[in-house]
Amino acid sequence: MTVVGDVVEATRDDFRDLVADGLVLVDVWGPWCARCLALMPHVDELAAQRDDLRVVKLEAPKARRLCMELKLMGLPAFLLFAGGEEVSRIADPNLTAQQLDSWLDESLARA
Repeated sequence: MTVVGDVVEATRDDFRDLVADGLVLVDVWGPWCARCLALMPHVDELAAQRDDLRVVKLEAPKARRLCMELKLMGLPAFLLFAGGEEVSRIADPNLTAQQLDSWLDESLARA
């Protein structure tokens, strides 16, 4: 685990522990994914502004087996965990910051 600002960078070894408690937004990204890289500053802003959830980033190529277990089929992907259980996800190669915010607000309202 590495902490960068308000964001925790997960590894396949500590991922389950990081999502075990509270509300956790997981940003699954890849260094070749232009949309992932474009959304990173917005995700960092979310982490700094939202006290109601932890933000965890998972670099897909470094956690391929975990990504398969999570049944991730495309990037960028965002998963919301509550108490260790996945409660919502969105994966869209054309995802915008506004769409991410709307999805997150709706998902948090249901969590």
